Amino acid sequence: MSTLRCIALRLSGIMTECKLCFHRCKLEDGQIGFCRGRKNANGKISPLNYGRVTSIALDPIEKKPLKYFHPGSMILSLGGFGCNLRCPFCQNFSISMSDEKIFTRELSVSDAVELSKSLKKDGNIGIAFTYNEPLINYEYILDCSVESKNAGMVNVLVTNGTIEEEPLRKLLPLIDAYNIDLKGFSQRFYDKISGDFESVKRTIMIVSKVAHVEITFLAIEGENDSDEEMEQMAMWLADIDPDIPLHINRFFPNYMWKDKKVTSKEILIRLKSIASKYLNRVSLGNIG
Repeated sequence: MSTLRCIALRLSGIMTECKLCFHRCKLEDGQIGFCRGRKNANGKISPLNYGRVTSIALDPIEKKPLKYFHPGSMILSLGGFGCNLRCPFCQNFSISMSDEKIFTRELSVSDAVELSKSLKKDGNIGIAFTYNEPLINYEYILDCSVESKNAGMVNVLVTNGTIEEEPLRKLLPLIDAYNIDLKGFSQRFYDKISGDFESVKRTIMIVSKVAHVEITFLAIEGENDSDEEMEQMAMWLADIDPDIPLHINRFFPNYMWKDKKVTSKEILIRLKSIASKYLNRVSLGNIG
């Protein structure tokens, strides 16, 4: 792996700062960052996920969810471990909250791309980096995406959007579609998940100018489901592009929020009605 792709800043020869996301973890040699997926190895920040996958599947593109990007096609989906947020409601916590001790399968860049190509006969159009937060494995995504593009395949990111602008811009020519999980529409809510609201908004604004983008929002009763926040979210997205698809999903108790209510159908319908005043493509998921 090229040392030019290590995102690091040497600090007095003692600590190294990871510059991938707003956390800016300052790590001693051997120390692992907040995301559990990046480490200071001899003064350079390296991804522990590089060439390692916890999850691999050939999924319908609609499962990402990408409803309006090559509908009816399949996509090779790869996941690792770790995450740079701490959502107490995470649906994939078994991998997102895990560290390098988790069981993984070795999958080199060339092997990933060859596998993707071999699945074209089954309707595969490329690679989706998904399941945990893929951007913490930035270097692997960058390398895979270059080879995948060269092979005529597409690249998809399913992400929480928490990344700094400089590394994000290096990915722009390589990623064809994004599904970005917009957790809420206030820093108040992002404080609950150790996140940064402005970072996510910046990511959405930047990538929407060059790629296909769809937004996922998990509605949690009493947490992020107010009429005011949904109106603000929908208006803001519409200012970018009123045709941005918004998927409003139903919350089911999970992980650390098992005591929360399942989001009612009435709330989902109400939120869709508000969002649809501004956005042209609003859908509801997981409503049974």
